[in-house]
Amino acid sequence: MSLSLGTILSKLEKDEIKTENHKEIGLKEAKIQRKTTGDGIINGGYTEDAKDSPDAGGKRMEAGESRIALVEDIKASGAPPKECWGTRYSLGLMGLLGAACVYAMRVNLSVAIVAMVKHHPKNDTNGSDVNQVCLPPEGEDDPQEGNVDGDFEWDEGTQGIILSVFYYGYLFTNLIGGRAAEHFGGKLVFGWGVVLTAIFTVLSPLCAQVSTGLFIAIRVLEGLSEGIIFPSMNALLAKWIPPLERPRFSSLVFAGAQFGTVITMPLSGWLCDTDFLGGWPSVFYVFGGLGIIWGIGWYFLVYSHPDMHPRISPEEKAYINYHCGGNSEKAIPIPWKAIFTSMPFWAVLVGHVGYNWGFYTLLSELPTYLKNIQHFQMTSNGIYSALPYLVMWIASLVYSNIMSYLLRRDKMSTITVRRLAMAIGMYGPMLGLVAMCFVDCDPVLAMVVLCIAVGICGSVYSGYMCSHQDLSPNLAGTLMGFTNAAATIPGIVSPSITGLIIKGNQTLWAWRTVFLISAVIYFISGTFYIVFISAEVQPWNTPQDEDEGKEKKRY
Repeated sequence: MSLSLGTILSKLEKDEIKTENHKEIGLKEAKIQRKTTGDGIINGGYTEDAKDSPDAGGKRMEAGESRIALVEDIKASGAPPKECWGTRYSLGLMGLLGAACVYAMRVNLSVAIVAMVKHHPKNDTNGSDVNQVCLPPEGEDDPQEGNVDGDFEWDEGTQGIILSVFYYGYLFTNLIGGRAAEHFGGKLVFGWGVVLTAIFTVLSPLCAQVSTGLFIAIRVLEGLSEGIIFPSMNALLAKWIPPLERPRFSSLVFAGAQFGTVITMPLSGWLCDTDFLGGWPSVFYVFGGLGIIWGIGWYFLVYSHPDMHPRISPEEKAYINYHCGGNSEKAIPIPWKAIFTSMPFWAVLVGHVGYNWGFYTLLSELPTYLKNIQHFQMTSNGIYSALPYLVMWIASLVYSNIMSYLLRRDKMSTITVRRLAMAIGMYGPMLGLVAMCFVDCDPVLAMVVLCIAVGICGSVYSGYMCSHQDLSPNLAGTLMGFTNAAATIPGIVSPSITGLIIKGNQTLWAWRTVFLISAVIYFISGTFYIVFISAEVQPWNTPQDEDEGKEKKRY
């Protein structure tokens, strides 16, 4: 639809009071006014008619020129280009594979450590009630005896430390990664993060054989290099993905973590049971090598901004700039006070921290639970440990596509999508972990409950994982750096606390304590997010001098 400037101004004059008072997302007659920057990126992202405007084919608009549009016109004229495979899909695919490699290199230790440590057949329960200890199935040998005996004398406390030290490094580079991506481009930062992590992963077996201290040090280095990855990807998505496509693309990319987990856990269990490259060391060589190979494809296929891509079609570039042009091409100063006094920002941070507590607890400790409590063999342990994440991966893709459809059809507002996603993704696993307290020594029931509890977590990729881009497209990488750094603390604390709870006490009661702690944190953090979150672009997204006279509107 194309409207003359006089018609639009006349309509805006009649609706002035109504427009000022309405805050609901999806309001059809909200006005959006933006200026273009000197380099031609539309500041605010919306023109009167992107399809028919002179700049739709990629031509630059003059600096200082303004455009006004109605939200309904944006949706009518800013339709996606009709092409089989756009360059933003290449970004999504490579982002998925990169996230898969990253999580493969992160979680492989959760399975490998079962084969790395020496096993002690007798289960020390410190005098606990024998009814709280699950015995191996009748007629079967103790699975502990079926596992390959490892090389290291690490007790549960030491194992908890080894599993958690990765997050000490990961904690310190999140903010650096977000800001670096905004300054130097997400392609460079994300790519180097994955490749450096891969190199350190390949070196891990040698370090472990030299000394436990050196192995801990290399895990810290892996954390440092991996900490820059997800904030830089968030910065990339803010520049490449229009708002209505964000649930689908965010789920596609970030759910690559679950895809990597699904592949890694069973394959790691199988590799540990073979003699290939020495057994457990092959877990690090294989996944580290894949990360290095991925880096080559990333270098040639992905670019930091649509304007930098040599093979993007004019239609796709116009479409992306039309909807994402409000994102400044240059990094803007961090408005520290405004961010840390913003309740929507705190909602994202608390939701992120709470979700990660439960996620990291299961990610790090699930193989140990299945081995010591439900008595799974090494190979089957990896397969069954991966099942919940397979369900989560599938659920996240299905859910995000449904949400994207509802957004495009105006059936649901953005804020409703965010709240619903987090209600499902936080309260669901909370109830699942409570149910885990009652499965006792039933391995089949335990797997069913775990698959449901972890699987429905996939909805969060349409929740808090999109909120950074909602609140501030210009600072999406920085915001992810803030929240992901804080959300790293559970990765440090949770495995250590779990190790202390179950040390010499592999009983049902001990694991119930672990599950209930996570359930309580899910409830508190999920409720905080739902109450205080917003889907509006925040005033601090744009520097004050550029923000005067502008009116922001999300849809």
